[in-house]
Amino acid sequence: MDTFIAFDLGAGSGRAIAGTLKDEKIATEEISRFDNSMIPVGKHFHWNIFGIYNTLRNILKTCVQDGKYCPASIGIDTWGVDFGLLAADGSLLSQPYAYRDSQTNGMMEEFFKLVSRKRVYELTGIQLMQINSLFQLFAMKRNGSSLLAGARNLLFMPDLLNYLFTGVKKAEFTIASTSQLLNPQTMTWAVELFEAVGAPVEIMQEIVMPGNVIGNITDDIAKDTGTGTIPVVATGSHDTASAIAAIPAEGKNWAYLSSGTWSLMGVETQKPIINNETQAMNLTNEGGVGGTFRLLKNITGLWLLEQCRKEWTKEKYPYDQLVEMAKVEKPSRCIVDPDAHDFMNPESMTEAIRKYCKNTGQKTPETVGQTVRCIFESLAVKYRDTMEMLKKVSPHPIEKLHVIGGGAKNDFLCQLTADAIGMPVVAGPAEGAATGNLLVQAMALGRLSSLEELRKIVRNSVETKTFLPKKPIQEKYF
Repeated sequence: MDTFIAFDLGAGSGRAIAGTLKDEKIATEEISRFDNSMIPVGKHFHWNIFGIYNTLRNILKTCVQDGKYCPASIGIDTWGVDFGLLAADGSLLSQPYAYRDSQTNGMMEEFFKLVSRKRVYELTGIQLMQINSLFQLFAMKRNGSSLLAGARNLLFMPDLLNYLFTGVKKAEFTIASTSQLLNPQTMTWAVELFEAVGAPVEIMQEIVMPGNVIGNITDDIAKDTGTGTIPVVATGSHDTASAIAAIPAEGKNWAYLSSGTWSLMGVETQKPIINNETQAMNLTNEGGVGGTFRLLKNITGLWLLEQCRKEWTKEKYPYDQLVEMAKVEKPSRCIVDPDAHDFMNPESMTEAIRKYCKNTGQKTPETVGQTVRCIFESLAVKYRDTMEMLKKVSPHPIEKLHVIGGGAKNDFLCQLTADAIGMPVVAGPAEGAATGNLLVQAMALGRLSSLEELRKIVRNSVETKTFLPKKPIQEKYF
């Protein structure tokens, strides 16, 4: 009976989940949950990569010392686009920039003077967002970064953590696909874009597919943690890739919504779909498990609520209480666009929401409940509009929406979503990324043979909840 450990890292928190595979089911247990937040340093925001690494290492050590788990392997998944730079001797040059750092402000427009918007999309099939790795690199080059000048290797966040555990430098496919540096049709780095940035493509690593072993943990870590020599697996290293792999779906006629800090809404395809229509919709083609692609839209998700909660620290509202407070408020007081630049990283999210509503001629939310309801209804509207886009370009009909991630536990938001899109919403599992991470590890070690078998394990193991549309879509309601 094999036990695997998944380290699932989000842009606000991280968790360690143990999974045991037995009788065509996977039983999971949360080992640890910890905060993970951007660190302001001067005028910039960074990630404390060494702090994250030390936390993961200590969790692994505790697991073994307590005698509860001796993992067959470990796997790491994180958010996309961010990266660290290594010097020639393999040392990290600096703590990685966080994607919400202001260095990329205006950089897309500047880059498009060198390579057109259309050409960038043709080469990468990736949604044009200023946070993408391409524009982070360009910003560093434009700002005369000594870090980039001295860099010999670039590693995305999960690849960097894999390197710290194994000493092996690789680029896992799903995380690489978020960068806007990879050509998904040729499965090679987009040299033309590196030339435009003025950065050598040689800093990039060999691409490996999810379900492969990166390498074994180093001898010193094996000795310190007591694990012995165990492999580190390239999971779907982008958290959404792991989450989509764990959707308990059958057939093809479904869409997905990975609901957390970000909302990622899309359909699974067998090849990237890159054309004028998907470009006009600013849809993205990211890599998936089992050779699949994720045609999706990146939507700012529960980030708005997470930032508001930081302002309500005195009241210490539990999440469930905030949902109940939103339920009793009248609908359609105000709607915001979650993707507006106003909400990228404001000093006060509550004030940013009020200002947006005022500037668009709407009533402003005056209470906590009104603010939360505004956020939930705004997300439902965004999901409706995105679903209409997906229906036009999906290679197959869409008959239901699978919701995974933390948002799957929010019944109110799930019902609003069902009402908005006019089709059933199937919620669960909430820990989709960790579940997918664990089962891709099982694939790497030969315990499972395919994505279909993986999803069968999920269907056998988790309970889902279905929400049917109750209220017809009406502009006056939303």
